Amino acid sequence: MLKPQKVTGKIYWLGANDRKKHLFENMWPLPNGVAYSCYLIKDEKTALVDTIESGVSTEFVDKVEELLEGRTLDYLIINHMELDHSGEIKAIIQRYPNVKIVGNSKTFKVVEAYWGVTENLKQVEDGEELSLGYHHLKFVMTPWVHWPETMMTYDVTEQVLFSGDAFGSFGTLDGGVFDDEIEFAYYEEEMRRYFSNIVGKYANMVQKAFKKLDGVPVKAVCPVHGPVWRSNPEVVLGLYDRWSKMEAENGVVIIYASMYGNTEQIADHIARKIAEQGIKKIRIHDVSKTHISTLINEIWRYKGVILGSCAYNSEMFPLMENLTRELEHMGVKGRELGLFGSFSWNGGGVKNLKKFHESIGWNLVAEPVDIYGIPTADKYAQCDELALAMAEKLK
Repeated sequence: MLKPQKVTGKIYWLGANDRKKHLFENMWPLPNGVAYSCYLIKDEKTALVDTIESGVSTEFVDKVEELLEGRTLDYLIINHMELDHSGEIKAIIQRYPNVKIVGNSKTFKVVEAYWGVTENLKQVEDGEELSLGYHHLKFVMTPWVHWPETMMTYDVTEQVLFSGDAFGSFGTLDGGVFDDEIEFAYYEEEMRRYFSNIVGKYANMVQKAFKKLDGVPVKAVCPVHGPVWRSNPEVVLGLYDRWSKMEAENGVVIIYASMYGNTEQIADHIARKIAEQGIKKIRIHDVSKTHISTLINEIWRYKGVILGSCAYNSEMFPLMENLTRELEHMGVKGRELGLFGSFSWNGGGVKNLKKFHESIGWNLVAEPVDIYGIPTADKYAQCDELALAMAEKLK
């Protein structure tokens, strides 16, 4: 556990870093680790907002008790039941058996399923308030951001938003806890990767949450992962608003699948032609070497997407097929699409990429390019057309 920090007034941050875990949700790589955060409000009544993942720290409950300075814990507010935030609930109940658990009807179904707890439950509805004395908390239901039971807690008094997974980020807190203590450029990429892979599928629900918060003054945003935003919360609010609208930068990501280098050569040729048109934001990835979470992050970032696949058993390359299936599942919208590939016998890569285009509904900037055999100068004419068409869209 890290040393508790005062956020503002009577609100304190408690958190821990996890540098041992390799995969978040056993899927997403954590090269920079991950941080878990929760919050304690010490008022006439005391309230703990969420907990952390079990096993990350052996001293979590002791830290809560130390911060309470001999007082009891009156309320445990559960914004999200995923176990990286609810992992210490049982330990808290054991230490404070009279604590009142605050959540919604869907919250309590999972509480019972996990721990058999059916008593001392305070069910709240959308917009309902709870007074702790000086602090008045308002509960905002935000289903599917990113589980059906998720909600946010808004401190009306200090205008602090306890946002759960929303506005979070991958990456440990290396010294700095608050946004005015960190170099945000270091976190931004991991914040977008977190959003695009964990929350992105529910982007429309994020927008619904924004509508509920429209006009509500927010002086601080307290998520359960990543930095706490106490100085410039409009930065993270603005980023999530833009990402959830699927707005993108005028750049292009080229992702290819190549067994023997032919399709890779085509990718490099297309990228060079796009660069000659003045486009500077160009990224190329081998689908076999770059983790899918990074590919999704790049697609969320850039307006242009060019996919290339060699043929593989009359289909597209399996890892490219996996990527396209994930993109369809996530429902990414509003991208400009280019398709290319190569084959030696009867093809299949580009043919199946066309099916992906029909399913995803993105704008196809030019006719797909399917090169037979080794790419040569005379075969690159179609590639040039694709590159020029994409560059024009990005300009």
